[in-house]
Amino acid sequence: MSPREQKQPPPDSTWEKLCYAVARLAAGGRLTYIAAMQRDRFTIFAWSVLGFAVAVILWGAFVRITGSGAGCGSHWPLCNGEVLPRSQSAETMIEFTHRMMSGLFGVVVVAMAVWCFRLHAKGHPARTAAVLSVVLTGVEGAIGAGLVVLELVDENDSIERAIWIAGHLGNTLLLLAALVLTAYWGSPTYRPPAEPPRLRWGQSSRLRNLAVLALAATMLVGVSGAVAALGDTLFPPKSLTEELRQDFSPTANVLKQLRVLHPLIAVVTSLVLLQLIHEVRRRRPGPEAKRFATRLHLLVFVQLVFGTANVLLLAPVGMQLGHLLLADLLWIFLVLTCAASLEDRSNAAATAA
Repeated sequence: MSPREQKQPPPDSTWEKLCYAVARLAAGGRLTYIAAMQRDRFTIFAWSVLGFAVAVILWGAFVRITGSGAGCGSHWPLCNGEVLPRSQSAETMIEFTHRMMSGLFGVVVVAMAVWCFRLHAKGHPARTAAVLSVVLTGVEGAIGAGLVVLELVDENDSIERAIWIAGHLGNTLLLLAALVLTAYWGSPTYRPPAEPPRLRWGQSSRLRNLAVLALAATMLVGVSGAVAALGDTLFPPKSLTEELRQDFSPTANVLKQLRVLHPLIAVVTSLVLLQLIHEVRRRRPGPEAKRFATRLHLLVFVQLVFGTANVLLLAPVGMQLGHLLLADLLWIFLVLTCAASLEDRSNAAATAA
């Protein structure tokens, strides 16, 4: 019996039980890879950091939707020139809360990286992913600070703001990918005597090319979605007919005109993802790759339905946040699917045997 199939003793604390229950649900009730995290506190912590990252992303979207980006003025890192803002306005509290969450997130990412370095030997890919997590967190903070200092918030409808938002979202997706790989490769499965994971870039070129295309296309969908969401916030339509008229008007603001690109890119990307899922199931019948691909398959269709409803209902706040949450989950499972399907398990399997 391999280490992935061995039963683990039950978790001790309520937090561990909750994390394990969520992980088991995501794994379809199977105790394979997820069983390794049952008693491993670093793996639980790393997945928790990923969950915290998603919460910070959703709150950041809420800042944009509520027009609270200027709640602390153009000051950074201070809020209206103060460490603790005296203003009790809703906009200030929303923006200040986001800053506090982001600051705490930076601390836990550094702690995760230090812990990862203590657990894994030099050259282990989990270390690389952890370092990237720290670097990308710093870039994320710098972009957020730039948006505030340059006053690319609130009612600013310039193309410069759209470019910064696009870069912000692209970096966010890269950060999520780094956090996912830190947690996935940081599992006890990849600690001595097991061999660390290696990606099979030189084999199965069709699968590799599809994986790269799917990742790039999904990032493009995310970037176009961020710009479209900004357009919905700045130019909220009163009806679907008015929204279409705004999108195709030659005199409309560029943010309005860009909104129509997002659903078109999303449909094309969905076809690429479905082709990747088919290729994964055909070439890599391993349980992890197949299970991640199955979750990804479900998320593709749910996201398409949710995105369509979001357009038809004129992007209410709850739908926007739900759409973003599904997008983050889809990206997470895409990264896991690519990592599991391109991984060379030969050395690890031989070691385990």
